[in-house]
Amino acid sequence: MNRIQAIIFDKDGTLFGFHATWAPWIRDLVRDLAAGDRDLIGRLSWRLGFDYDNCAFEQASPFIHSTPEFMLSAIASEFDDSSLGEILEHVSDRSKNAVQVEAVPLRPLLAELRRKGYRLGVATNDYEAAARSHLGAANALPFFDFIAGSDSGFGEKPDAGMILAFCDEVEIAPERSVLVGDSRIDVEAARRAGAGAVGVLTGVARRSELEPGTMCVLPDIGHLPRWLKALDAEGSDDRIRSVQIGGG
Repeated sequence: MNRIQAIIFDKDGTLFGFHATWAPWIRDLVRDLAAGDRDLIGRLSWRLGFDYDNCAFEQASPFIHSTPEFMLSAIASEFDDSSLGEILEHVSDRSKNAVQVEAVPLRPLLAELRRKGYRLGVATNDYEAAARSHLGAANALPFFDFIAGSDSGFGEKPDAGMILAFCDEVEIAPERSVLVGDSRIDVEAARRAGAGAVGVLTGVARRSELEPGTMCVLPDIGHLPRWLKALDAEGSDDRIRSVQIGGG
């Protein structure tokens, strides 16, 4: 039997490359919200922790790990209160159609994991509808047993709710499950749930940020099958942390 039996993935920065997907999207959004006003573009970019001219996120950007509502709160002071609901709806609609750049080809990887008996889920601080839209566009929806967003009723990461709900859904104990993510928020959510954590370097966090509290840090999710095979070959749980695959 596999030592790990269930895998729940973060979405942005894990299943999909973060910078390649969201930097162009947020640049276009800021430009459109500002309606060409260069001063407003500058203020919105600053509030979102985004370098507009270089199309790049800053490490502390509130966009990186937050819910859509939190992102809106970061820019709310730049708009009339009466327009905030319309802006949130606009952002939500646009995010569903954001062109996702797969961190690795998803279908072959997910098919391999399913063939090997793993139950699969997604836990994201994005909205559930957006997650389903993005996974559907990648033809990846059928591989997942569970998909939850910050609005699904299980809380948001770093709370443990989404992970525990996934474990309940697939009837696998948290200690036989692992959360794969690109941030310390993912690592903390796994810890609170009593699940394992695996870091990947396709988001914004560096290896040194992810190593504390993780079983392993991988360059991307494409290294998961090899890591899982090595993990099952290990003789004791005390040696799990020594199983390291790839660079980065």
